[in-house]
Order: sequence, then C-alpha cells, then structure tokens
Amino acid sequence: MRVFDLETVDADGAIEETSGEAMTRNDAVRRAVTFGGAFLGGGALLGLLAPGAKAASLSKGDVAILNYALTLEYLEATFYTEAQANLNLTGELAVFTRVVRAHESAHVNILRTVLGRKAVKKPKFDFQGTTRDVAKFRATSQLLEDTGVAAYKGQAGRVKSHSVLVSALSIHAVEARHAGWIRAINGAAPAPDAFDKPLTMKQVLAAVAKTKFIAG
Repeated sequence: MRVFDLETVDADGAIEETSGEAMTRNDAVRRAVTFGGAFLGGGALLGLLAPGAKAASLSKGDVAILNYALTLEYLEATFYTEAQANLNLTGELAVFTRVVRAHESAHVNILRTVLGRKAVKKPKFDFQGTTRDVAKFRATSQLLEDTGVAAYKGQAGRVKSHSVLVSALSIHAVEARHAGWIRAINGAAPAPDAFDKPLTMKQVLAAVAKTKFIAG
C-alpha cells in the first residue's frame, strides 16, 4: 500500500497523459454516476447514520477517531473542490472529480453532524500545486484515495460504538470505489492485491505531514 509521496507526484512523467482524456464508460453510465454524485452531495447520507451515533454518547476514543476521519475528509473535499475550479478537466477524469468531490463533501457533512460541537475545525490547506497540474492531480488523487481506504481500515478494530462502525464502513466502501476508479483512469491495476493492508493513525498522519498539504 502506497502512502503520500510528493516526490512521486512531482516526478516527470509520473502519470502519462492519455490523448483527449477518452471515456472508458458509456454515456448512460456516466450520467447515472453524475446524478448519484449530486444526490449524495445533499443530505442523503444522513440516512446511513445508525441511531445513537452522537458525540455525547460516544467514548473519547471514538470521538478522536471520527475527528481524525473528518480531517482527512476535509482534505479530500477541499482538494477536489480546488482541482475542479482550477483545472480544465475533460472526459472521465472530469466526471470522477465532480462525483468524488460531492461524495467527500457528503462525508464531511455526516461526520460534522455526528460530532456536533466536538468536530474539529477545517484546517487551511496548501496542495503544493497538485490542484493546478493535471498530471500531478491524477497522481495525487490515486495516492489520497489509496491512503484514505487504508486509514479507515486501520481504525476499524479500535471503534467501540457499533453505530460509528456501521457509518464508517459505509464511507470506507465508497472510498475503495474511488480508489479503484482513479486507478483505472490512471492505467493502474484497480485491485492489485487479494488482501488490502491497513495503515495506523500514526502512519497516515506522518504521511500527511510529509506532503505539507495542511498549512495551519
């Protein structure tokens, strides 16, 4: 499992550009996905929140895990929002960015709803030019999604609340779909291994710190 590596993102030719960003799915599927992304961008995910998953009823450990997840979701939502605004994306990459931005924003909303007043504030981000260059954006998207999947998996055994676990797993599954999608766009194997390794909170936070994406 690869974690954030800005040197890889910045390497010349890290991700080869495909001519014209050709679509690999038919228009009907694309429209369905786009509609789904817009739908989830609203309050639809609130229905996935199991009863009782409110910060007041959760352990300090579960609150800490949710805030850790929220910080990662803030990062991803802001990353895709900036890329969509800054880059002239076309084809499937544009669809991916629009849909995933909506999903990550929905994840932020559900986590903030659960945490209420205990939710951490959104940090300031500096994506080091990765939201202004298509090749860097594609490479960074893959690294972010791969790491996000491993981050959620790494906390599963530490969650005490069944309600939180159910909600987290619903997000984890979507993050895994994102990872497979961007890997396919980039020409990488969508599922390279039969078993997926988790990352600890310490490993993920160290990887995020290395990117210098969180500016304050």
